[in-house]
Amino acid sequence: MDNLKRYNFLLGELNSVYHEASRKLGMSDSVSKILYAVCFEGGSCSITALCRNTCLNKQTVNSALRSLEKEGLTRLVAVDGKSKMVVLTDKGTDYSLKTACKIIDAENSVLNGWTKEEVNIYLSLTEKFIAQLKERMSDF
Repeated sequence: MDNLKRYNFLLGELNSVYHEASRKLGMSDSVSKILYAVCFEGGSCSITALCRNTCLNKQTVNSALRSLEKEGLTRLVAVDGKSKMVVLTDKGTDYSLKTACKIIDAENSVLNGWTKEEVNIYLSLTEKFIAQLKERMSDF
């Protein structure tokens, strides 16, 4: 298998791992990504940051947030005239500990099982790949 095929296969496998984890935890992929991002940011996150960090469009984020609000898991707090923050409610924090935080814990467990050198190599090569890919796609 050539390198690009292997790379694309691995990306697909990684996406499948997250999809399956979300499914097992009873969440859609978009809800999982949103709760993950909010948890990762300490329990609150702007909608703009959610869209950027989850790679979900604003319509998908807003639809998922309406569902989360309806379930009493999040609330929106106005920051200024335009911006809003997504904040976990107490119920949302409890739910996230049983769902999105489990995904974060699994990731930390994997990285903690690697040597410091392995983690640094993995992260450095990922950063290098992203930077070079951005550069090559800058004219698109």
